[in-house]
Amino acid sequence: MKALDVIAAILLIVGGLNWALVGLFQFDLIASVFGGEGTALARLIYILVGVAAVWQIAQFKAIQQRWGQTAASKPM
Repeated sequence: MKALDVIAAILLIVGGLNWALVGLFQFDLIASVFGGEGTALARLIYILVGVAAVWQIAQFKAIQQRWGQTAASKPM
């Protein structure tokens, strides 16, 4: 499951950076790399980023436990 957590985190970083580029420069990196925002591959990447976000939300507590980072055990 840790591998899935890492893949989801990478997808969220890619999605976040893409949105930053869209907001700052009106440049969609995913669309540019994969031939336009309507292409099947670009849409698949967008869908995977969305699924990664849902995974992170749904598994938040379990991910913390898997990685040993519960809020109670974390020093302030």
